[in-house]
Amino acid sequence: MAQAKIQAKLNEATCSKFNRTLSMADRAGQLLANLDQLELRVEALRDAASAMEQERECILEMIQSLQNSQEMHNISAGEKEELTLTADRLMGRTLSVEINVGTTRSSQQKEALQNATSIIDDIVQKLLVDMAGSRLRLLALYSACVTEAPPVPVDQKFQAVVISCAMEDQKKIKRRLETLLRNVENAEKNIKIMDHQKVEDPKVNGSQ
Repeated sequence: MAQAKIQAKLNEATCSKFNRTLSMADRAGQLLANLDQLELRVEALRDAASAMEQERECILEMIQSLQNSQEMHNISAGEKEELTLTADRLMGRTLSVEINVGTTRSSQQKEALQNATSIIDDIVQKLLVDMAGSRLRLLALYSACVTEAPPVPVDQKFQAVVISCAMEDQKKIKRRLETLLRNVENAEKNIKIMDHQKVEDPKVNGSQ
């Protein structure tokens, strides 16, 4: 009888220990599942913030393009003043929206980003001096960031630098080059329009 009671106690202790172990495992699994769900939400948050960051850049670019467009020179002074004030207000409101999606980088990736930024900055500084040549350089850099057949030969040195950057930085470098190329293209169009108008000006041709 006593032996049976002892055995029953041992069985009870074993079952209790086994149940606690399962309970701890269940809790750990539930916590892990919660963290997995949170990780998905974090990535969704970062994606949404990145999309907002790109939208901010797009709006700023559109405002600047409007401010520098030829159409702004073909309206009355009063209308131009009103539109300029509105554009400045929109620019200020857009700039007041601050979005910062941080990127974790290794020391090598930090150095690569600095090198890539420096290369682009050097070309940007030469835009006003040699727009056509700088545009070709920017195209060569952009070709290093795309997988499809590039329109111009790839800048191999820049490509090696970009590959060493963090993935998020690679995307931002590509977007910056796209923006610069669009701005250069718009500037070239405005210059051609202004030059054409100068040639066609009756006063210049001596018609008046």
